[in-house]
Amino acid sequence: MSVRTPSAARADLVADTALALLAERGMRGLTHRAVDEAAGLPQGSTSNVARTRQALLELAVRRLAEREARVLALEEMPDPRGGLDALAEGLALATHRSLTRNRELTLARYELALEATRRPELRTYFDATGRRFRDQLGALLTAAGSPAPDRHVLSLAAWADGLMFSCVAGSFSSELPSLDEIRAGLRELLAGMSGA
Repeated sequence: MSVRTPSAARADLVADTALALLAERGMRGLTHRAVDEAAGLPQGSTSNVARTRQALLELAVRRLAEREARVLALEEMPDPRGGLDALAEGLALATHRSLTRNRELTLARYELALEATRRPELRTYFDATGRRFRDQLGALLTAAGSPAPDRHVLSLAAWADGLMFSCVAGSFSSELPSLDEIRAGLRELLAGMSGA
């Protein structure tokens, strides 16, 4: 287990607070001063960690990727060679965790994704951090026998993102699907991809 230095721990606190503010107040509510106040830090502390707004956003994106990696836990997925049911089970658990225990983190991701559409330098950074998840998902689908893993990664990501957006910020926000419903949807999608 690695030991966090005081400066790394401070950066994590700033990034976690920024993510919480994004979920609570949106992009307009994210300022260096707001992070200092919400984190209980002396004024100017956030600027010492991330001098510019771009640096603060990049710090938030990096921390988002770290935390979402723990939520998704792709390395803990069942062996995809165990069949579509095993893969659907693992992906359903990860999706359900994103909608329930990690709803604020999912909201923050959508705020950052939208901001990246207006900031090319953030878009590059956001896409680079997301590529790791795409590559891992592609490896899972390849192992499961996907004949077109790149296309299927896009379809699966679009399905999961659409579901999460609809349930976190869209018109289904008061109708959270159960784990069984998510699992059934993933089984249908994966079966269609495999031609089963």
